[in-house]
Amino acid sequence: MPERDDVSGLAYVDLAGLPPEATAVVDLIDAGGPFPYDKDGSTFGNYEGLLPDHEDGYYREYTVETPGSSDRGARRIVGGSQGELYWTEDHYESFEVIWR
Repeated sequence: MPERDDVSGLAYVDLAGLPPEATAVVDLIDAGGPFPYDKDGSTFGNYEGLLPDHEDGYYREYTVETPGSSDRGARRIVGGSQGELYWTEDHYESFEVIWR
């Protein structure tokens, strides 16, 4: 696995090293759902500007459950239209590219 993604400049993280809940969400993304939260699959605007620039609607966001959290928590996977996946565990303050 390379250290950083050439396109985004973000570090890679191995899917196998993420929490099991993240792997379950990637499996659901690959299968096209169904997703447990209404917001899953909604447009991610990239307002933070941390992901590569693309047209509106390019990115979709998915909830990664956080055990013990009383709400959706801070963990998300953001997917791009080309199949790339990004992991954030701090509600979009930082991202890593998921390597699989």
